[in-house]
Amino acid sequence: MSIDGSTALAQGVRALGLDIDLARQQRLLDYMALLMKWNRVYNLTAVRDPQEILTHHLLDSLSALPPLLRHAQGRPMRVLDVGSGGGLPGVVWAICRPEWEVTCVDAVAKKTAFIQQASGTLALPHLKAVHARVETLTETWPVIVSRAFASLADFTLWTDAALAQGGQWLAMKGKRPDAEMAELPASIDVFHVEPLTVPGLEAERCLVWMRRAEV
Repeated sequence: MSIDGSTALAQGVRALGLDIDLARQQRLLDYMALLMKWNRVYNLTAVRDPQEILTHHLLDSLSALPPLLRHAQGRPMRVLDVGSGGGLPGVVWAICRPEWEVTCVDAVAKKTAFIQQASGTLALPHLKAVHARVETLTETWPVIVSRAFASLADFTLWTDAALAQGGQWLAMKGKRPDAEMAELPASIDVFHVEPLTVPGLEAERCLVWMRRAEV
């Protein structure tokens, strides 16, 4: 990665108010290089340009980290990233918070193989990849996240059995998905929609927080 890429990442990290040291920033750039290398053969992402990968993938994934850190309140987190693809945001979060247990699940074998490779190459022992349909998982997580995975209704339906009691769903979306929220069943409570700002990206982003409705 060029010096410009390093500078742009550092500027983005500062703009987001994140505490990510230079070693972890370098690891993010190493992950980006690994993603681009694998992408030439395995088509992990349609985005090819390094600058776009930085903004549309790395910084986009980082933009949701400050709200989650506030939610964590210093506690180690267990997070399930559903439909993780090339590891976004799961691998990015695992690099920035290596004490968190991050599991990335995807139904496409080549994508989970890449995440497993990234876990070993980048020395992320708490990052795990699972090749499966999310509906088949038997473990539960207190936080389940999706990014460009499915509608809110499908996301919560397919992952309901994997959400721990008292847990939260986090859906990373573009524009505020009012139509999708209206289609949610009464059993799902949207308790917060948080606008996100991605440094270097002129596009609307938001984080939709959901939980099971109290009965």
